[in-house]
Amino acid sequence: MQKIHIVSNRLPFSIKEEGEKVSLEASVGGLATGMKSIYKDYGGTWIGWNGLDSDAVAPEKGKEVDTLFKNEKCASVQLNAEEINLFYEGFSNRTIWPLFHYFTQFADFNNANWEAYKAVNQKFADAAIETLEDGDSVWVHDYQLLLVPEMIKSKKPNVTVGFFLHIPFPSYEVFRILPWRKEIIQGMLGADLIGFHTYDYERHFFSCVRRLFGYEISFNQIYVEERIILADSFPMGIDYDKFIKCSQNVGMKSITEKSELHKELDKYFLASPDRKLILSIDRLDYTKGIPNRLKAFGRFLEKYPEFRQKVTLIMLAVPSRDQVDHYQLLKKEVDELVGQINGAYGSINYTPIWYFYRALPFKNLIELYTSCDVALITPVRDGMNLVAKEYVASRLNNTGVLILSEMAGVAKEMGEALIINPVDEEEMADSINQALTMPIEEQKSRISFMRERIQRYDVFKWADEFVKSLKKAEDIQSVFLAKRITKSLAEKLVTKYKGSKKRAIFLDYDGTLAHFKKNPQDAMPDDELHSIIKNLTDNEANTVTIISGRDRYTLEKWFAGHKVNLICEHGVWMRKVSGDWEMLTAVNNNWMPNVRPIMENFVDRTPGSFIEEKNYSLVWHFRKSEPEQGELRANELKDELNTHLSNHNLEIMEGNKVIEVKSGGINKGVAALKFLNNEPYDYIIALGDDWTDEFMFRELPEEAVTIKVGMTHTKAAYKLESVDAVRGLLKKM
Repeated sequence: MQKIHIVSNRLPFSIKEEGEKVSLEASVGGLATGMKSIYKDYGGTWIGWNGLDSDAVAPEKGKEVDTLFKNEKCASVQLNAEEINLFYEGFSNRTIWPLFHYFTQFADFNNANWEAYKAVNQKFADAAIETLEDGDSVWVHDYQLLLVPEMIKSKKPNVTVGFFLHIPFPSYEVFRILPWRKEIIQGMLGADLIGFHTYDYERHFFSCVRRLFGYEISFNQIYVEERIILADSFPMGIDYDKFIKCSQNVGMKSITEKSELHKELDKYFLASPDRKLILSIDRLDYTKGIPNRLKAFGRFLEKYPEFRQKVTLIMLAVPSRDQVDHYQLLKKEVDELVGQINGAYGSINYTPIWYFYRALPFKNLIELYTSCDVALITPVRDGMNLVAKEYVASRLNNTGVLILSEMAGVAKEMGEALIINPVDEEEMADSINQALTMPIEEQKSRISFMRERIQRYDVFKWADEFVKSLKKAEDIQSVFLAKRITKSLAEKLVTKYKGSKKRAIFLDYDGTLAHFKKNPQDAMPDDELHSIIKNLTDNEANTVTIISGRDRYTLEKWFAGHKVNLICEHGVWMRKVSGDWEMLTAVNNNWMPNVRPIMENFVDRTPGSFIEEKNYSLVWHFRKSEPEQGELRANELKDELNTHLSNHNLEIMEGNKVIEVKSGGINKGVAALKFLNNEPYDYIIALGDDWTDEFMFRELPEEAVTIKVGMTHTKAAYKLESVDAVRGLLKKM
């Protein structure tokens, strides 16, 4: 059975010391719960930091701890205090965390932190590489380890790598601020499958990949030179059954069995049965929108005075990074706001806000979930937020109301909640009023839909879906590799080539023989290409034909002096060696005055685009444009052209960053067959990179060697990944 290993910043156990005795205590929570079932069921190892300062711990204790972890199928990554400070507290939490949550004003771009981040990521990668064997899979987690996928893939290409980001991925306009933006994306692209909580984050990632690297993206597949990378959204779930069982246990406890918190809650309701509780649970972090929430609650009490003395906000703020200046200032602001609201609206018998600055045990959280009428979950930016799901799962009688920020990833799944803008204090205040006055039947309708959904897609389903997609990513690579020309296959093709006596060689130009350039006229043949063409044409057994969408004047100029045949404008013109140009298909260009204004309109609206006019076609180029805008405009142009050209014998062809309009009935396949003209060639080979070459692959005889350049789907029998690979093969010939 294939092994699946896990790599995360922390191992799923904490170290517990009682005197001289050291033991491990299992962590609770979404990731630890979901991943334990994966790495143990698939016979893998969990790799992560053990939580100790490697320089401060005694060697004997370190060995004892490592043994305990090994017994749990865990491998420890050793980090010292300086590494923890620079890598974790530094780059991870002072650079990536604020930037990815859109708090750019808090982001610290410190080069020493970046160097430490790289070094520690390499430590995690090295620990994984020691464990991994060919054919295994590894699942890397979160923003602390963004470079690890590529580090693993570069050393273990036959391992399937998955990566999941548990925080938001920002838009390009925010991400581009990062000085090391390319390195981060390159690190993530080492994975075969990249997972996000929502499609929005996935879309932002695609935008960054397009703009920074220019890779082609089709649906959710990224085509890099030698691989296809899959990206998708997987909204993380919770251990639903655990919350159901705990909520049932809380409801069945006798008075003597209840916790002190539960007893205080009972007293609250006994004193005034019509009182309502609103729950707020967060880490004390600037991304959670706690000050906005407090101001909105104060506004609610001001705007709806009938609820004073009747509604209490229970606010649990779990301490977080309390040594960092931003967090200290945040705590000061929260403390002051709580004091102001309690001072303004409280009395001897009524405290509007019960404020807890500490973590609570799990059973106390369940008591709060089951007791509070409203959950106020309003982060300014949050990757997912599982508290919202935990609250809904715990509502066994289907009552209660969830007020949820639209900026939380979970809002995409929980549309039945009251969705609000977390910085709109007026809207939040009104939503609190709506929640408190919502009829029971409406509450049950909303909560029941959400509970059914999160029950179906729990944390185990989330993990299972990712593993299935990891297998799919592996299969996609296998399909590509099945057509890819390996070293041994190249040798067989060359041997067959050398054993033939009369050869026809069809070569596309842009993207096949030459790299694309932003200005098409800059893509003229270099010395290496001239040498390749000369060597091919010097062999009398070879009939070499450049078959391109380029105009005849350009190719005639570029290949002057070479004994090559030229087929231009996708098959309109042909010139054999030392012959004259002849038109292969009767066409006209009297349609151009009608089409040019349409294209000119798109040139005006799309900076960087331009029109190329050939004898019998018009081409709209958008390689210089912003990638996303160019693709959007290309789709618009195709729609508009289809509308205007429906009554004309014209074809719209989509190449690499171009839209071309030409007379119908012309394509490279027809031209190639006309050129062959039933000549007795015993070896035919054709190479091309875009869908205009698919006509050639489809029309040539079945025994022809057809080669697609690039990673996209094709009718060709084989694939090469790049222009450089094409040149390498032609040199062998």
